[in-house]
Amino acid sequence: MRIEPYLDFNGRAEEAIEFYKRSLNAEVTRLMRFKDAPPGACGPGGITPGTENKVMHASLQVGETLLMLSDGRMQGPTKFGGISLSLGVSTDEQANRAFAALSEGGQVCVPLSKTFFASSFGMVTDKFGVTWMVIAGTK
Repeated sequence: MRIEPYLDFNGRAEEAIEFYKRSLNAEVTRLMRFKDAPPGACGPGGITPGTENKVMHASLQVGETLLMLSDGRMQGPTKFGGISLSLGVSTDEQANRAFAALSEGGQVCVPLSKTFFASSFGMVTDKFGVTWMVIAGTK
């Protein structure tokens, strides 16, 4: 059994995919657009006009983790309240790189620094509203 995060970006999935490819060296392992769905698969009303090229489902490999995402139902702003993704890396250098990349256009919650439990720890909410805890060298 395992738990894998599935994030809805309400119309910004393509932008998020490119951001995570650049920021975390994520690799797209699967990408399906709404237009790729068989007839009737998107409910009784079918695909909403103008959303045919939006991301119905994508899988990104980030290190050993599978991160899944979609454009979702595109019904309002994205809210990721109460959830953080923890990004564990091997070195402080990797932590610095990932933290800086995820901070681009986002907001630092806890600056990356040495703590009593890790050689590097920080929290950042990226430009999509996803909060990340970056950690290296846990003790």
